[in-house]
Amino acid sequence: MRLGIQLGYSGSGFAGAADEVAEFEEAGADLAVVPEAYSFDAVSALGYLAARTRRMQLASGVMQLYTRTPTLTAMTAAGLDHVSGGRFNLGLGASGPQVIEGFHGVRYDAPVARTREIVEICRRVWRRETLTFDGAHYRIPLPGHYAKPLKIINHPVRPRVPILLAAMGPRNVALAAEIAEGWQALWLDPRAFTRVFGDALADGLSRRDPGLGPLDVSVPVPFAVGDPSPALLARHRGQLALYLGGMGARGRNFSHDLIRRYGYADEAVRVQDLFLSGQRAEAAAAVPDDLVTATSLMGRPDDLRRRLDALATVGVTTLLAAPLAATRAERVKDVAELRRLMP
Repeated sequence: MRLGIQLGYSGSGFAGAADEVAEFEEAGADLAVVPEAYSFDAVSALGYLAARTRRMQLASGVMQLYTRTPTLTAMTAAGLDHVSGGRFNLGLGASGPQVIEGFHGVRYDAPVARTREIVEICRRVWRRETLTFDGAHYRIPLPGHYAKPLKIINHPVRPRVPILLAAMGPRNVALAAEIAEGWQALWLDPRAFTRVFGDALADGLSRRDPGLGPLDVSVPVPFAVGDPSPALLARHRGQLALYLGGMGARGRNFSHDLIRRYGYADEAVRVQDLFLSGQRAEAAAAVPDDLVTATSLMGRPDDLRRRLDALATVGVTTLLAAPLAATRAERVKDVAELRRLMP
């Protein structure tokens, strides 16, 4: 199992965060993942990290597919792969209408079909094909007197940058299993893995090109070594409440839908109602304890080893740890211990 580090939405402290990532690399981390959402863009931070690290893989977690043209996405991925010496992984995701329409002013439609087309366009660019594409959602070049097919000027480091698709719904999960090198899950409860994702994964894998290799399954988890304190659990509880209640509107919140599928339908509705009514502390308190524990990784070494084995059993191949310890030295120490415990 690979050990990745899930970064937060760093602001003025990013230089310090990059120093810490370099120490995580020395402690045994294999990958660093930079989020985007509606924060600073992921690309700037990834370019900075490419210069500060030596061997670890880098990934966007995730770049939204609506906010860049497919060709720019391909160019950006090729550029990051170039400056990192072939260490970049393109994490892509549809995000949601609240961010795409509310922050970017772009219509959110056909996420599955658009994802399939963008992946194909990216791979044609990286192979340095003269780019032509006639899809339902993207047409390259556009018809007209001045448009002509082009190919990327530079020679990409690799003709196929690994693509990691973030997905929660059955159709998106099936698509990731079919066409991507990896699937980025969210809030993964290993006890419900087969029931919630099994059919979608089997469907996608049945159409998978063997040339893609085995599907990499990655999952982010808040992490700490030692008995979970109320303060650490509260941080994760608050983030769950934010995603269940605030990362989308009623009837259009993908995290909310996922937790309902896990079996917490009534609890998810209560958290959302409280959050949307402005009662954020009450919403966090209403997140089920069992869900908080199942979607985090905190405990003594023997407990952590059992939890890691459970994740490996259901097919997780990359763990994206978000270290929660109070000090940088403690976080680096915890990452080294986690690396030692991993299967």
